[in-house]
Amino acid sequence: MINLDFLPSRQLGWYLTKLFVTRTLAVLVLLVIVLMALDLLGESGKILRVEGNGEAELWRYVSLRVPLLVQRFLPFSALLGTLIALASLNQHSEVVAMKSAGLSAHQILAPMLFASVGLAALAFAFNEAVAVDSNRTVNAWSDNDYEPLKADSGVQSNVWVRSGNDFAQAKLVIGRGNNVRLRHVTLFEREENRLTRIVKADSAVQASEGWRLENVSTYDADMNFARRLPTLDALPGVTPDRFNLAKVRADEKDVVDLKQSIADLEAAGRPTDEVRAGYWHKFSGPLSVVLMPLLAAIAAFGLARSGQVLLRAAAGMALGFTYFVVDNLSLALGNAGAYPGWLAAWAPLFLFFLIGEAILIRSEE
Repeated sequence: MINLDFLPSRQLGWYLTKLFVTRTLAVLVLLVIVLMALDLLGESGKILRVEGNGEAELWRYVSLRVPLLVQRFLPFSALLGTLIALASLNQHSEVVAMKSAGLSAHQILAPMLFASVGLAALAFAFNEAVAVDSNRTVNAWSDNDYEPLKADSGVQSNVWVRSGNDFAQAKLVIGRGNNVRLRHVTLFEREENRLTRIVKADSAVQASEGWRLENVSTYDADMNFARRLPTLDALPGVTPDRFNLAKVRADEKDVVDLKQSIADLEAAGRPTDEVRAGYWHKFSGPLSVVLMPLLAAIAAFGLARSGQVLLRAAAGMALGFTYFVVDNLSLALGNAGAYPGWLAAWAPLFLFFLIGEAILIRSEE
């Protein structure tokens, strides 16, 4: 008699769930430790080069980078964790025993799929509550050459703005609306596509008709002459929102702020393709964790004595890697405006869901 219940017994469900969660978390911890160590080796010299930075700053860097590594590699860890769990079940003929008891492939995978939904929900909450702030802070800190930086929720880094023929770069943009402050500003003044003067300032605040640069140094390219000024008025007609909206990064904003930024960009007549793709990917990205057990299921089914367990595990890994490649490619095309942002974010997930289901149904036949 065919078992029509979608889930297996409670004991078997907990057993499969525990296998999936423990293997996934073990792979994630191992990946984060190794990658964090390699990252710290590359950045520790830059951090300690700044006077006053020491061990505390190294630990601060670790605390900022670890959430980003968790965010990026959780889906990959779910793929490897599922492959390890299913290959082990297959190798020890546990899958054969479960199928002999009347369980289908979908019923065997069901506990892992439900657990992956929980992990996806936790991943989304973690990304919005922790990873967004960490990404914004570590980017601003690194762009400031790891010099001391006061934490600010409105900080943006490495922002470029064009005013007529001139270009302005601000390493840090702090605040929003009329409270915007700029730090480490460089102004490139041009005439007929020819650089005429370079202006550098430690900071800038809004003035009556533009921006007042403070602690200024200028270099005149025509006269080959440099001088220093306490203040200088520049960038007439450039409003604060030009700096706020010049560089809107989806991975540095939560969904509420990002949705508001999209509305502001539309009101200013600015393109929103890249931001929209990033907005939808905030939802589809964590859901890729749910897809991983389905793509790795190829490792579970097939006789262990056939000697193809390793080959099936490699095929599952290749399928998962292909998803990540297609997802990144689709997101890049969405950023370029080749097709709508929602399609760029959701199409790879839907496509590989169909591929995984087709493989699973074929394996049941």
